[in-house]
Amino acid sequence: MTVNTAAAAEARAAYTRAGRRIEYLTIAWTSLEAAIGIITGLLAGSVALIGFGIDSVIEIASGSVLLWRLSDRPRAEEREMTAHRLVGAGFLALAAYISIDAIRDLISRNTASVSYFGIVYAAACVIVMPLLARSKRRIAAHLDSGALHADSHQSDICAYLSVILLVGLALNALFGWWWADPVAALCMVPIVLKEGYNGLRGETCNRYHHG
Repeated sequence: MTVNTAAAAEARAAYTRAGRRIEYLTIAWTSLEAAIGIITGLLAGSVALIGFGIDSVIEIASGSVLLWRLSDRPRAEEREMTAHRLVGAGFLALAAYISIDAIRDLISRNTASVSYFGIVYAAACVIVMPLLARSKRRIAAHLDSGALHADSHQSDICAYLSVILLVGLALNALFGWWWADPVAALCMVPIVLKEGYNGLRGETCNRYHHG
């Protein structure tokens, strides 16, 4: 019985280390997403790229909160609600920025430059984010970790946004549809708003459990 208990504890410790590694990998990848999205978006004048890049910055903050929570540091749970409300406020501010900028581009018929690098970047995000989400769910199942499973949902959301971004960039590049970029940006707004609303209500925190 003692041997089985020790083996179970060792296995859990191994999966916990794997969970932390996947979180560090997610933060590193999302940081790259943020830098590329914002820089490429500014160069191309693409509100969709810029919005996606800023969303990645907020996701870094959200992921860091989760990593902090899983580290079992003192008062981590107590401060989590405040941290997620700040993240939620960031999402709402981003939704307002995207809406205003995209509507302005539609009214003024502002055309974003074709960004082939942006297309490759968005396509990479479409591939990588679901893989990260799947890995998080697999490890979460072994750890029975609601926190890690909830974070896999954030990776899924990032994947949805990257699909919207890729479609908008591709339509502009292939057909010269100038409106595709701001429309793609506006399609991101409901998703971003929902995350902001959940963050302010603390629903993201309520989905997390110990483990």
